[in-house]
Amino acid sequence: MSIALHDAIGMLGSALIVVSYLLLQLRKIEVRETKYSVINALGAGGILYSLSIEFNLSAFVIEFFWLVISFIGIFQSFKEPPRSQKEN
Repeated sequence: MSIALHDAIGMLGSALIVVSYLLLQLRKIEVRETKYSVINALGAGGILYSLSIEFNLSAFVIEFFWLVISFIGIFQSFKEPPRSQKEN
């Protein structure tokens, strides 16, 4: 059994989202860190790519908003000063 490229990319995207959530729960990363939002954006992008080949409306809608919200998080993280400056 072979896996199509779009399915592999979609599965990688799913894995990235799950891993980012796991790292968050294990307190290895924080929500305010840019990498959390970047990992989520990459994951959503991978799933959206997969959906561009085999479309599913409900999955597309949630992943579209997941990507948009991740971009909001990325932009917000650049607007905030680093933690060490905030604490002083």
